[in-house]
Amino acid sequence: MDEASLYWMSATELLRRYRKKEVSPVEVTRCFLNHIDEVNPRISALVTVTSELAMDMARSSEKAYMRGHPQVLEGIPITIKDLISTKGIRTTLGSLLFADYVPEEDAVVVERIKSAGAVILGKTNVPEFGLVAVTDNVLFGPARNPWNLAKTTGGSSGGAAGALAAGIGPLALGNDGGGSIRIPASLCGVVGLKPQFGRVPSYPHIVRGWETTNCEGPMARTVEDVALLLDVIAGPDDRDRFSLPACAFSYRESLDENLKGLKIAYACDLATDAVEPEVIEITKEAAHSFEKLGCEVVEENPNIPSMAVELTTMVVVEMATALQDRIEEAKEKIYPLYRPFLEFFDSFSAADFAKIEFKRQDLWDALRRFFEKYDLLLTPTTACPAFDIKEEGMLGPDRIAGKEVSPASWVSYTFPFNFTGQPAISVPCGFTAAGLPVGLQIVGKRYDELRILNAAKAFEAVNLASREHPRL
Repeated sequence: MDEASLYWMSATELLRRYRKKEVSPVEVTRCFLNHIDEVNPRISALVTVTSELAMDMARSSEKAYMRGHPQVLEGIPITIKDLISTKGIRTTLGSLLFADYVPEEDAVVVERIKSAGAVILGKTNVPEFGLVAVTDNVLFGPARNPWNLAKTTGGSSGGAAGALAAGIGPLALGNDGGGSIRIPASLCGVVGLKPQFGRVPSYPHIVRGWETTNCEGPMARTVEDVALLLDVIAGPDDRDRFSLPACAFSYRESLDENLKGLKIAYACDLATDAVEPEVIEITKEAAHSFEKLGCEVVEENPNIPSMAVELTTMVVVEMATALQDRIEEAKEKIYPLYRPFLEFFDSFSAADFAKIEFKRQDLWDALRRFFEKYDLLLTPTTACPAFDIKEEGMLGPDRIAGKEVSPASWVSYTFPFNFTGQPAISVPCGFTAAGLPVGLQIVGKRYDELRILNAAKAFEAVNLASREHPRL
């Protein structure tokens, strides 16, 4: 089989071909490792490549197929975000403070993909501690977008999204504390799901933070593959006190593209400073395509309060507190653009932090009332497509649609749903005139991942954006 065709094959299709013995896990893994050697130096998506481990896992998977007892992800290559703990594999968090850190235990999600037979290709690039939505750090430099190497992948799961877009494995593990799965999925033209808070256990926390907003979650190039990975990683674990009871069904097996009768809202603005006109045009057209799927689509903004200041406060206070024992070393070694954060730390009070929770309740009240009227909310995932990487680093674009914007404005669509905990997914929905991907965010009611997966799957079937691949 042509190697190039393997790069773009879904995990679901690979499993089918494994069972029919048309390809082998060893052959596929060797192919992906060769592909990493070829493309990763140009995009810096992977920061640690686990070649020997991957081949050992692939050989074990091949034996499982020969015995006739493969697991659900048997032989499927996967990458793991470098914020997620991996036993015996360097986990740097994109930080000089953890440049040589090798964990002694796996994260719960890593335990689960290993038990399911997945093949680990390596760890993916992140912004230091995953604090911002642009993947760049002093250890490895920026991750570059496969659609245009001068552009960012977004973040903080930027390396994961870039790897998928470049054909490096069909699956990736990411996490999302303010949009960190959905933002890079949008900018790189792949699919990324932030599950309901607690759906997927999060443990251990190498550096504390994002305690009530972060979600581990699946990324892939197809919705079905996202559902496949969610089936493996979801479910309770007592090490995470927020983890939810198991669902009584399989997400992948329950996928149903019949959306008839759903009432859907589309909002092009969620407390943003500005939105690129192309993004509005593409996402609005995508939203109204749901009418052809039997849905009622209404353009209505939920009019939620801006939480940008609260997000920044939370990030600064939690990061500085987590690093308190190493604060002087951190001031010297941390990503230069973070240093002002550490200086601001002493200006925040306990009352400031309490006010975040008060406003969080106001946000939930507004969205709770909105979702009493609608089954789903559709928005752009980001206010702009991928923007240029700057040599001096960056936190976000300076201008959108010709207007000067605040650093967090371009991601104001994603982080509200980390504060409320609701599930949300980003799916590719089109391209700008410059050939850059645009993502559509689909937000559901609490605990309703299946409905947003169904909506994403139905949309994917009628939209061609997810079938396009960059030419590297």
